Formats: sequence, structure tokens, C-alpha cells
Amino acid sequence: MLSYTTSGLYTSLIYKNMTTPVYTTLKGKATQISSSPFLGDSSGSEEEDSSRSSSRTSESDTRSRCGPGSPRAMKRGVSLSSVASESDYAIPPDAYSTETEYSQPEHKLPKTCSSSSDNGKNEPLEKSGYLLKMSGKVKTWKRRWFVLKGGELLYYKSPSDVIRKPQGHIELSASCSILRGDNKQTVQLTTEKHTYYLTADSPNILEEWIKVLQNVLRVQAANPLFLQPEGKPAVKGLLTKVKHGYSKRVWCTLIGKTLYYFRSQEDKFPLGQIKLWEAKVEEVDRSCDSDEDYEASGRSLLSTHYTIVTHPKDQGPTYLLIGSKHEKDTWLYHLTVAAGSNNVKVGSEFEQLVCKLLNIEGEPSSQIWRHPTLCHSKEGITSPLTTLPSEALQTEAIKLFKTCQLFINAAVDSPAIDYHISLAQSALQICLTHPELQNEICCQLIKQTRRRQPQNQPGPLQGWQLLALCVGLFLPHHPFLWLLKLHLKRNADSRTEFGKYAIYCQRCVERTQQNGDREARPSRMEILSTLLRNPYHHSLPFSIPVHFMNGIYQVVGFDASTTVEEFLNTLNQDTGMRKPAQSGFALFTDDPSGRDLEHCLQGNIKICDIISKWEQASKEQQPGKCEGTRTVRLTYKNRLYFSMQARGETDREKLLLMYQTNDQIINGLFPLNKDLALEMAALLAQVEIGDFERPFSTPAGHVTNQCKVNQTLKQVIEKFYPKRYRDGCSEEQLRQLCQRLSTRWMALRGHSAADCVRIYLTVARKWPFFGAKLFLAKPITPPSLGSSFMWLAIHEDGLSILEYSSMRLIVSYVYKSLMTFGGYQDDFMIVINNTHSKDKPTEKLLFAMAKPKILEITLLIASYINNFHQQKAAFHHLSAPALLSAQTQGPQARGMGSQPLLSSSRPTKGPTLL
Repeated sequence: MLSYTTSGLYTSLIYKNMTTPVYTTLKGKATQISSSPFLGDSSGSEEEDSSRSSSRTSESDTRSRCGPGSPRAMKRGVSLSSVASESDYAIPPDAYSTETEYSQPEHKLPKTCSSSSDNGKNEPLEKSGYLLKMSGKVKTWKRRWFVLKGGELLYYKSPSDVIRKPQGHIELSASCSILRGDNKQTVQLTTEKHTYYLTADSPNILEEWIKVLQNVLRVQAANPLFLQPEGKPAVKGLLTKVKHGYSKRVWCTLIGKTLYYFRSQEDKFPLGQIKLWEAKVEEVDRSCDSDEDYEASGRSLLSTHYTIVTHPKDQGPTYLLIGSKHEKDTWLYHLTVAAGSNNVKVGSEFEQLVCKLLNIEGEPSSQIWRHPTLCHSKEGITSPLTTLPSEALQTEAIKLFKTCQLFINAAVDSPAIDYHISLAQSALQICLTHPELQNEICCQLIKQTRRRQPQNQPGPLQGWQLLALCVGLFLPHHPFLWLLKLHLKRNADSRTEFGKYAIYCQRCVERTQQNGDREARPSRMEILSTLLRNPYHHSLPFSIPVHFMNGIYQVVGFDASTTVEEFLNTLNQDTGMRKPAQSGFALFTDDPSGRDLEHCLQGNIKICDIISKWEQASKEQQPGKCEGTRTVRLTYKNRLYFSMQARGETDREKLLLMYQTNDQIINGLFPLNKDLALEMAALLAQVEIGDFERPFSTPAGHVTNQCKVNQTLKQVIEKFYPKRYRDGCSEEQLRQLCQRLSTRWMALRGHSAADCVRIYLTVARKWPFFGAKLFLAKPITPPSLGSSFMWLAIHEDGLSILEYSSMRLIVSYVYKSLMTFGGYQDDFMIVINNTHSKDKPTEKLLFAMAKPKILEITLLIASYINNFHQQKAAFHHLSAPALLSAQTQGPQARGMGSQPLLSSSRPTKGPTLL
């Protein structure tokens, strides 16, 4: 685990998990298979590892021998499966080799199991087929023939080995759990003793295995395995379902117009579904009930339960037995809405009025609009406006109305604005925690922004402001969304303050529909902007500075729903930079703890969520410290460097790359001798300050002028000269250094900034690892690497290990040879596939590193691999520069053909490339 879990709120938004994950490379793509580090050799069986040498030979044989028509495959093993079809033993085409790309569409892949019916019943509880299994000690994938039989999962090298002793077995019990990896083909199977990672040849095959395993285990998966249709559940809960006289306790979820029911709340495969559109939905009057189906479920249930019947077209009825009146009212209302019925007899008074309005299509002249329930009220409410499934939520809804009234009625006072901030944040946080209240607060705010007299003049302005904050986070369900849109449309008017807020709310609704709900309550900044400056006047109502490596910043605008990706599009247009996919630049935030850590932001997170979660985490960590003034610091800098993209670099990108390289030079992450370091510092001084000004020799001003010049030279040394070379310098040595700098700087007189940037980058790019990110690490295994500190350099072609002081290359690994990488206990692990070595086909390297750095390096490697995977098609004609091998004599500079810039390899004359 990372040591800074206190900012868990924040890191969980950015990484989904705060531990150091493990990735594997499958078909050229990096995929997360575990969200936490491997804890040891538990992910496999010992038997397999003892036969490691023999498994190598059989691996290739298996692939050649056991093709679809292999006689050996056909003779044996068939009886073990539920006499599956021949295709059960066919190896999908993409399984023969990981090197070549296959374009065979997925649906043509042979199935591995003869599934007897689609409704999840009578699923065969025996099954066999090929899966890749991660081995125990060396974390690599091995292809194994799996047989599920008698509640045990056995595995062999090939189908022909099933008559022999299995290589290993996995005991399945009720305590097992199945967890889906990031991709659609890998699954994590955890038993009492071990964790196993299994990969199928296609998502369809994996689905079949999971289904069968779930039926054997009654294990519920922890991640959504069945893709839920778009949208949030309108209502969910544990009900008794009765159909054809059989009753079953099931977990029900109403999404859109379909009711799904599951074995339990954790289960992600529905047992079935009921299409509700145009179904008949009504409450059953128990006193005169005579339906046989229902009767058969037993009289005992009748007296204790409320009953709703759903009767879809052309199908038999299904009865839902519900324990409490609150729940029954909620289900009846939502099921009726889902069925598209215009029944005005269900739901609360407010809901019934909305239904009547819907029936007359919101006719503006209707008297219904003037009903007190739909209009602003000075008093509190005695019951919620919407039906809620529990008494606790009903109480919460009444409290929520009071909070909204306080927010609306207290005058906004700039010095005491924190009162309004805390009211808005607490109200909206409750609605994020209890999504059932989201319809409620929207209805409350629609009510409080409508006046009965005179001529339906809009309600108080602060009601509109709170509504604006609300619809930036989430939207209500139908029919309240219809009501909200109609309400906004009727009040939209660019001539009045109210009307402007209504127009702004319309924009928010559109954007929330487009980009989805938010995860965090509004931040202080978001509430201040909404209350103190009418957001209608700004197409992007909020703004925040983004810092660059050269010390300047750019203020960028965004709205409540802006994602990081959209934010960067705006930033790139404003600053003249290319898209991140080409420039390799990324947005980073600092850590709320104030530690020297940074976090790279994924494109789909919303900027407002980042600001809010950072603010919350910062408050938790440093309570009382400069309350409300600290906010997240965003930095934009290069994360992935692609030499192929260098020719398209814009001037701004070149300038920022130069400053980023300077940052590496100052901090000792770039190899260069003292003379070259001085030349580079002079180039930067010319870019930042311009021509060097000599001290004038006027008798009076000579001394002061000399002081000013010395001051400037000292500042340049401090800002642009490596720390390790200036530390411990005596006054005299420092004076000489300034003297030498002034000579070099003078030689650059008349050179434009663009010219100096070009020269600087031309020199810097001669180091083969220009653009790489360096991580300090201490090798643990193998012993051949020694035990002193070294650098792990992550670059576009792979991972290289460099000596600590000289930064000379020790060994490089191309990404193609990386099989698994990520956290292993407290260390960083890389598993290499040595295709050339017969003695060691796979090798596991372990390095001791700081925890946050393990997370950073793992995500960075995954990004490079996946970026290459995406770009492969686009750059098919451009071959990437060959990776330097460990044996290279004086590694060639990328595309330059010159010597690397290692210590003592340069002459000490004036600026080199002028």
C-alpha cells in the first residue's frame, strides 16, 4: 500500500486504487490484472514450477500437436467435458503466436463449452478448454488445458495428458471469489490459500468459464460482469418474486424500462429480466385475491406483505411481495413510470400532479401549475415530494428542504460566504451518498424557484443558484427530468438575472447528459463562482491556472462537466501545442498532503471532481491551515517522449522540453560534464534574459553596475547549473564559474531565443535516453546486477538499467520482452521473456523503490506499451529506432549518429554547435 493513504479520497479518484498494481502484456497490450501487489509465490502451484524445464519443450509441442484436427486431442479427454463439440479442443487462431497480429473476428472463435440454454439454468457444471495461467514463482503466462470436474479445476499441459496426473489443481469452495481484471479476457480466482490469474483466448470464452464457475461455486463476482444498460437504477432492493406458483427471494434493480433480478446484491449476472414498457402494473388488493399463481406461493406470505403485480404483454404475470409500505409505494411508483403508464393514482401528491401535467403535455395555461405543492412555500414540508423507500430517507428529505430554505433565505454576504458554501456542500453530499434523494432535491428546487403570484414570477435568485450547482452534479429521472427541462425553458430569459441562471442551468443539464454524473460535491471555488459572478456571462464559468516548467502559467476555463481531455483541448489551443497523443504531454496535480509527489490525470476524470476531492483531502490532512485558500496546483509537462513526433514539435513544446531537460540536469538526472553544463546554462540565460550586458565603465556607476551583473550571473548559476557541481564551491571558485559563464554567454550575443532552444535541444537529444523518465532503484534480484543504486530509465523503446554515477547503459529490455510488471510485496517487479536464452527463458527482476514511485513507473510503462499498440497502425511505415543493446559500443544517439554526452567526453572550447 502507498504510505499516504490519508489522501485516499483523492488518490482513489485518480487511480481507482491506491496500491501498486500489477500489469501483464497480452497481445502487445498492457493490462492490469491485479489492483494490489503480488504478495509472494501464491499465484500458482509448486508442482508446476518444479517441472519448469520440461514445460518449455511441451509448450510449443502442445501448440503444434493439439490443433483442431489433432487425433490425440480427440481420442482422450472428450469424456471429461459434457461431451462437448469438437470445437471444444480447437485452439483459436490468435493463440498460436503472440508476435503476429490476427484479424480473425471474435465471434468466429470456436466456443469452449456446450451451453445448453440461455437463461442460465441447466448450465453444464463440467467444462474443459485452454486457458493461460500465470505461473507461481516466475510471473509468466503458461498455456494449460483446464478441466472442471467434481467441483475441482485441474490443469494439464495438453488434452492428451488428461490420463496422467494433473500438473496442479484448484480447489473450489464457497469462500472463493472471482474478480475481473481490467481487460475482458483475464480473471482473478482467489481461493483460501492462493490467488490464480487466468486468461481466456477471447472475452466470449471467458464469459462461459465464469458462468460455469459461478454455477459451481455460487460465487458472486466483485466487478460488473454483466454490462448494465446505460443509466442508474431508479430503485433497487430485496423482494420476493412469485411466478407460476414458485416464490424466490431476489435482488431487483430497475434500470430504464427493464426490471433485472439477481440471486444476490453482489451478483452481476441477472437470473432474468422483465420488460416493463406497456406492461400492466398495479397493487393487488389482498382481501379479494383469488389468482392461483399467487395463492400457490402460500397464504403465510399474504398477511405480511404488500403485493404488486406486473403483467407484460403476451406473458404471464409476476408478483412482487414487498415488506414495508414505504418500499411498496416507491416500487409501485417507479414501475408504473417505467411501464409508461399515465396512472395519476400512484406516487406522492407532487408526483401525481407531475403525471397530470405530463398527460396534458405541460399545457402552460393549466391551473395545475398554480397548485401550492408545485410552487414556492415559506413553510417547511411535512412529507417528501417524491416517494422514498424508507423512513430514514423521508426524514432526510424533510431536513434537506430546510437546508435549501436556509441557503435560499439567508442573504449572501461575501465575507461570511462560508456559511452558504457549507450549506450547499452538505446538502449535495447527502444526495451523492444517497442517490435516492437526487430526484427529491431537484423537485424541491423546482418548487422553490416557482412563484404562484404575480404571473408565475420566478422564485428567489439563490434557489436558482443552488439548482445550477445541483444539475452540474446529477440529473433527476423521468418524469422529473421532463419537468426540469420545461421549467428551465419557461424561465430562460437573457434580460433578467433569473432568466440568465435558467439559461445557465439549461447548459449544465445538456453537459451532464453528455458527460455523465459527477463523483464529488462542488468545491469552494465552484460555489463561489456560481454565487458571486453570474455564470451565464461566461461560456466557461470557472477557471484555474496551469503551470509550466518555465515558471509561467496559463489560466484555462472549464464548466461543471469538463473532463481532463476537454480541458487539455482548450489548453492546447490557447498555447499552440499538439494533442497529448502526439506531444506526450500530460496534466499533473500536486499531492494534497504537501509532499513532493505528483499525480498524472486520466482523460475521463472531471476537473471539478479533482479540485473538490483535492480540497477535501487537504482539509483532512492539514485541518485549520490557511482554511479555504489552498487549492490544487496543476502542471502541464512531458510524460511520454516519442522521437518520431519530434519533427512536428511546436515552438512552445520545444521551449517546455528545454526547461524540463534543465530540471533533470539541475537534479542530476542527465549526464554531462562541467563544461557542457556551463554551455547549456549560457543558452538558457540567452533564452530567458537575452544578450549579456557588460558592466559600464563610467567612473561613478561602475561598482553598482558590476554588482548587478554579478547578481545576474549568480542567479543563472543557481537556476541552470547542476546542484552537484555547485555544491561545496568556495567563494573564489564561484567567482571563477561566473567569469567563465559570462564568456560563454557573451559568445551567444545576437542569437534569438528560438535559435538557442534549437541548439540546446540538438545537444541534449544526443544522449540516447533523452526524454526518458529516470527512477532511482536498488536491485534485489538477480545478484548479477549487484546491490548498489542504479537508474531505471523508461523510454519509448523499453526499459533500460543505467549505472548510478556515470549513467552508462548496463542492459536494456524492449517492451515486447516484458511479460509482467508492477508491485511485488514492497518492491517493483519486472518479468522478462528471454527468447534468446535457453537456460533462462524467463527472468524475474526485483528492485527496492519508494512506494509512490512503484505506482508511477508501473503506470508509465503501461502507457508506453498501450500508446505503441494504438499508434502501430498509424506509424506502420515508420519503424521505431532500434533499441540499444547492452553490448553496443558507445550507444548511438537517436537518429544523430554522434557520441553520447557522458562525463569527460567533450572538449572545453566555447559553445559547441554554433
